[in-house]
Amino acid sequence: MKRIKRSTLVIALLALVLVVAAALWLTRSKPASEPGATPAAAKGKDGAPPPRPTLTVTVAKPEPTELTLTLAANGNVAAWQEASVGSESSGLKLAEVRVNVGDVVKKGQVLAVFSPETVRADIAQSRASLAEAKATAADAAGNAARARTLQATGALSQQQINQYQTAEQTAKARVEAAEAVLAAQEVRGHNTQVLAPDDGVISSRTATVGSVVAAGTELFRLIRQGRLEWRAEVTSAELSRIAVGTTAFVVSASGAQVRGKVRSIAPTVDPQTRAALVYVDLPNVQQNTGIKAGMFARGDFELGRSSAPTVPQSSIVPRDGFNNVFMLLPDNRVAQLKVQTGRRVGERVEITSALPEGAQIVVQGAGFLNDGDLVRVVAAPAPATAGAQPAAAPASAPAGNAGTNETKARP
Repeated sequence: MKRIKRSTLVIALLALVLVVAAALWLTRSKPASEPGATPAAAKGKDGAPPPRPTLTVTVAKPEPTELTLTLAANGNVAAWQEASVGSESSGLKLAEVRVNVGDVVKKGQVLAVFSPETVRADIAQSRASLAEAKATAADAAGNAARARTLQATGALSQQQINQYQTAEQTAKARVEAAEAVLAAQEVRGHNTQVLAPDDGVISSRTATVGSVVAAGTELFRLIRQGRLEWRAEVTSAELSRIAVGTTAFVVSASGAQVRGKVRSIAPTVDPQTRAALVYVDLPNVQQNTGIKAGMFARGDFELGRSSAPTVPQSSIVPRDGFNNVFMLLPDNRVAQLKVQTGRRVGERVEITSALPEGAQIVVQGAGFLNDGDLVRVVAAPAPATAGAQPAAAPASAPAGNAGTNETKARP
């Protein structure tokens, strides 16, 4: 009985050894093409797996874009012309003020009114004096006429006749003087109303109801025709690039932007600053609440257009005070390049420094890269059209097809 059990145990042990040996043989002889096997080509020199890409990115080539040539300048905003509106009457009390700062007025509009009682009394007195002078002149003219009729009879001496004629001429002169005094008083009566000398906007007011002002005292200041101008300071070296009629875009400190045109250029240059003033007409002051006289503003003169290489704004990476881009290398690694940027239009930026011919610049994901990083390049998603679903972008692309993917990314 013991022999039978011992033989059975031996047979079981032999069977187990055979099973283990078969399993080891099958494992070693597994073909490399089966799932889970690591290809020899995928291993490094030391048998380690290859490095994994740091990030999945999109790339694009610099494109020529038509940009505007501009010239930047600074200057002050001022009124085109200002009119000082004052009092022409002296010693009259200001009874009414009808406008305030910021009001738009028309030529001939009444701005203020003085009390007319004193002037009316003076006018009445002048009219009475004129009537008296006319009566005296009529009596003198009658005496002179009678004297002339008696001249032939000898009833009056020549001296008496001359006296009558002199009295007639004196009376006529007194009538003319009385008429002049009446005219002056009537002018004073008209001057009790202060009128606007031109269309424009009231920029300041010193008139106060009840005050008695002297002749020539300023009551209001008026921006004629509501016109403003930007007085830009341009260096003598750049002055020749600007001509009358050049378009200028002016931006105030508040961010308001208006479009104007060059009206004139100063004929002289400041010997201290070597800069000349360029006068740019701005639209109506009432339509531009962000632009006021006295403001400091910057602006750009539009000189023309030119073509220049540009890249998307998202590809520019500011680091350490410099602008950088990442260029894709043939081995799918990136190289960091310092670049100089220029003009901007929309979402594109001009690159003024030289780039290698055919360079491909990283766009999406550029801000997360470092020099020498390995990346995976994918095609940029195409812009979605109305009524169409955007196609899914491929998850990855082979390293050798980076240029093909970039071409597909362009619309």
